[in-house]
Amino acid sequence: MCLIVFDWRPRARAGALFTLAANRDEFLRRTAEPLHWWSAADSVTSPGSSAAGVLAGRDLVGGGTWLGVTRSGRFAALTNYRAPNDMRPDAPTRGTLVSRWLTDAQDLPDTPLGYLDEVARSGDLYNGFNLIVGDWARRELAWYCNRADRPPAPLPEGTHGISNAVLDTPWPKLVRKRAELARLAASETQVPLVRFVEMMRDPQIAPDRELPATGIPLERERALSAAFIETPDYGTRGTTALRVTVRGMQLDVEALERSDDDGSHRVVRPGGFERSERYTVAAA
Repeated sequence: MCLIVFDWRPRARAGALFTLAANRDEFLRRTAEPLHWWSAADSVTSPGSSAAGVLAGRDLVGGGTWLGVTRSGRFAALTNYRAPNDMRPDAPTRGTLVSRWLTDAQDLPDTPLGYLDEVARSGDLYNGFNLIVGDWARRELAWYCNRADRPPAPLPEGTHGISNAVLDTPWPKLVRKRAELARLAASETQVPLVRFVEMMRDPQIAPDRELPATGIPLERERALSAAFIETPDYGTRGTTALRVTVRGMQLDVEALERSDDDGSHRVVRPGGFERSERYTVAAA
């Protein structure tokens, strides 16, 4: 993922607990499976873990995923940290940091913050990343960046965003989409998830004076400043909207993905293939 904006209301007694809109940006040559319920065929390597009950896409190169949820109420999402002069080709794949939490490996802590503390112990082995993990039933959400000068921490209530820098770094597309999501999430009537997807499919490029300096050429910096990226070899491969709503003693989970892949692993641009799922989680 390269842009995630989300609204987190852990004290909600009714209505939205968590609302998210996210774009996954990736090289067009990298094959992946779109959003689906995982089965035993989806590789899981952690001791005692199981892919059953995981709803996510799957990276067919690295074997992990970029964003997913589970029937038990777990959630995780990841973005890469942009540091072109600090990339090791032999580093382990970052997507397994998401899938290990979702598949509930028995050798790992079972709380979001505990899991991130475990990840942080070996964080320097990986290329730069941001990782968000949550447990809706526990009403816990935490964040860690292995290129930040801070340890894993619970996320405070409010509207946040992550792109390819640390949490809430004010890059133009993050600031714009975080504000748009906050307005939609505050609506008195529940906004259809497709509105959040359409919000993220925005090709507007930031003015040069607002661009961050991340060590890449100016032309590339311009192209990547759009929420919805389109270049000949790289772009936004999919958009996901997710909402968790408190309804009495249960949580309703809704997910909608629009991607460039119908499941055949052939890229069609711009992507228009949609998948949606809805299920419930018992509240704590």
